[in-house]
Amino acid sequence: MPPSPRIVIRPYDERWPAEFAAVEQRLRAALGEAALRVDHIGSTSVPGLAAKDVIDVQVSVADLDDPRVVAGFEGLGASPTDIATDHVPPGSTGGPEEWEKRYFRAPPSWRPTHLHVRAEGRANQRYALLFRDYLRHSDPAADAYAQVKTALARLHPDDADAYYDVKDPVCDLVMDAAERWAADVGWSVPTR
Repeated sequence: MPPSPRIVIRPYDERWPAEFAAVEQRLRAALGEAALRVDHIGSTSVPGLAAKDVIDVQVSVADLDDPRVVAGFEGLGASPTDIATDHVPPGSTGGPEEWEKRYFRAPPSWRPTHLHVRAEGRANQRYALLFRDYLRHSDPAADAYAQVKTALARLHPDDADAYYDVKDPVCDLVMDAAERWAADVGWSVPTR
């Protein structure tokens, strides 16, 4: 297996939304009705937030084992990986299926893209959307999160395990505040 790419956090790029839109269009054409929704998630989806130059995409499906999903991704030249679960936050309720996912490696011809497939209505699908929406709402949280990621990339540029060993619990701290915000404003998974 080739070494992981160096972790580099860069300033927000105004092109990221349009680059997501191009990926979304390809995915919708390839997946058809199997894709209930296609969302831009992660740091590149938050205006002004420093990030790795990787577009994170969440494809929500009714059934993770729907054969149309694999066929659609493979038709695009994307390849499935053995990544089958997300990080489980402390205190999460529900069973392990709430954190199950499928992950596809984008074709080499695409701009750097992470392709996450999650089941509609599960905790991990909601987590990604709430995290994004809260950081879009809270400039202080987004700024602090950027500082953490920038420091981690400086300290561990070649060690993805160390980077995520710290970043994942930081995301859980952000989510604690995000859950309170969601309750205060009546946030729910946005309709598309």
